[in-house]
This record gives sequence, C-alpha cells and structure tokens, in this order.
Amino acid sequence: MKLYEILVIDDEAQIRKLLEITLKTNDFKVTEAASAKEGIHLAASVNPDVILLDLGLPDESGHDVLKKLREWYTKPVIILSVQSSEEDIVKALDNGANDYLVKPFRTGELLARIRSSLRGLPKETDPEIIHVADLSIDLSLRVVKKQDEVIKLTSTEYSLLMLFIKNEGKVLTHQYLLKEIWGPGYINQSQYLRVFIAQLRKKIETEPNRPQLIVTESGVGYRFISES
Repeated sequence: MKLYEILVIDDEAQIRKLLEITLKTNDFKVTEAASAKEGIHLAASVNPDVILLDLGLPDESGHDVLKKLREWYTKPVIILSVQSSEEDIVKALDNGANDYLVKPFRTGELLARIRSSLRGLPKETDPEIIHVADLSIDLSLRVVKKQDEVIKLTSTEYSLLMLFIKNEGKVLTHQYLLKEIWGPGYINQSQYLRVFIAQLRKKIETEPNRPQLIVTESGVGYRFISES
C-alpha cells in the first residue's frame, strides 16, 4: 500500500507536532517546514501528495506562498489558518487552494478533507464511464444516469457537473464557477449561478431541498461531496 506524503508548512511547533502524530498514526508520511522559504524548497524536492499550508508564516504571507506553489505544483493544497474572514477564505480558494480549515480544527475533519483531496489525484488511466455516488457518467457519450435512469442535462448543466466531479471535495467559489463555465464577463452574476445550481440539484439530488451532493458553503461557493 502506498504511503501518501504530507508536507506541513507551519511556524507553530505545537501544531506541527499535533499534525505529525495525527498523520503518522493514520499511515501518512510527514515532512515539516517552519517557514515559507523552507516550505517551498521542500515542496520542490519532496513533491508531496498534499501540502498543509498556514497563512501566517514569519517570513512571507501564506497567500504569496500559495501563488508561488501554484506556478508548478499541481497536487492538493489545504489551508490551515486562524484567519477566518470570508475575504481570506475566498482569496485562498481563488489562488488555488483545494480546501480551507480554520484553526482550531477537529483532526477527524482534517483527515476527511485530506482523503477527499487525494481521491481527486489523477489516476494512470481515465475510465470512459465514471461512477460518483448513485450517478454514472459515460464520458464518450456524455450520458448521465441516476440509479440506471438517464438524466437529461443541458450542455451547461453537464459542464457544471463535470467541473464539480473533477474537483470533488474542493470548495469552488462563485467567481471560479462563473468564470470557468460562462467566462470572465459573468463573474458577478451570482444569481445566474444559483439558478443553474438549483436546476442541476433537481436532476441529480434525491432531495433537492436537502442537497447531499452539491453542498452550499455559505458566502463562498459550493462543494461536491460524493460520500456522506
């Protein structure tokens, strides 16, 4: 069994120790960095499977570190920070973070977020038919089924669903979704997005008014969750 390697970039020794114990107990390899400079160096030399990044580093803003990492590092980055404002969360997610946890956090939730991000790593071969929750998607025919019944999706709804599936477990901001699906000219059309999310939920959710797949992250965006 492959042991996934996690790089922790955090200047707080107690946090690093807590994460080291938690992660190693759950069969992860752990590498640690106490500064932005050391973290970027280790990310390049170790090429970890996931990076846990603090925003409040002593030598450089975590936001700037994230931007530098995203110039070449394509694997998941999860932010761990005491900064809990909507502005900081949206900024980090728009800069390429896969997820954001506010300190103090529950270790069980962190492990769930890590496992979710690892499921999104590219496999050696991509299947023509993928299965997510009770949905099956034939990529070659662009046919979506729910419990073996075909669901008729518009091209926009299909593109939106595929964007969620490719980013399973990751919070996607309103601006990101609007830009990716409709283009830069629509980034302020949040109401437009809500209409399409509602339509998609009616087609793929068992209970559209209590969505389990496309979950709202209040004030930020949406997260696609395939497992309860």
